[in-house]
Amino acid sequence: MSSIEKRKLKSAVADEVRFLCNWMGRPLTTGAVSPSGRALTKLMASFVDPADPRPVVELGPGTGVVTKALLDRGVAPERLVSIEYNPDFCALLRKRFAGVHIIEGDAYALGETLKGTVDGEISAVVSSLPLFTRPAEMRRALILEALDRMPPGRPLIQFSYALVPPVPAEPGRFTVEHTHWVVMNLPPARVWLYRRPA
Repeated sequence: MSSIEKRKLKSAVADEVRFLCNWMGRPLTTGAVSPSGRALTKLMASFVDPADPRPVVELGPGTGVVTKALLDRGVAPERLVSIEYNPDFCALLRKRFAGVHIIEGDAYALGETLKGTVDGEISAVVSSLPLFTRPAEMRRALILEALDRMPPGRPLIQFSYALVPPVPAEPGRFTVEHTHWVVMNLPPARVWLYRRPA
């Protein structure tokens, strides 16, 4: 094994341990016991338009696996605004992703948290939040607030391990569709796409 491969493995193991420790300490704000896998993060990023000049807002980046997938997709770092509640993860993200706007704050107070950083329209919202740990009305309010900041047709991208959407569709207000199951992820997950109709 080369020294580069050893460093990558060491970093991946460190992230697994970091996630597990944070999950044990804060199970309602850390949505998983380990970071999402590459197949899932790549699928989430695939729904973001890298050519759109408007900001992309990431909710709950954790250790940055989706952040990296978005950058690999071609999203410019200065377009990416990541909201993370956990101060330990914020410090790690700032070290890893130069140029990305890292905000330590509450994604469920989206307008207040983004004030002064993103005041106009958003291209996409990419969420790794553990929505099912919150009451249904709080989940719905977050979806509506995010969609109201985007032009019709632009996606809110949310992954989940559940069989049902975190928030059901509301005809005339917003639609929801899902992808196939990503069985390479542990546990298997799929992506839910929320959009306002044109």
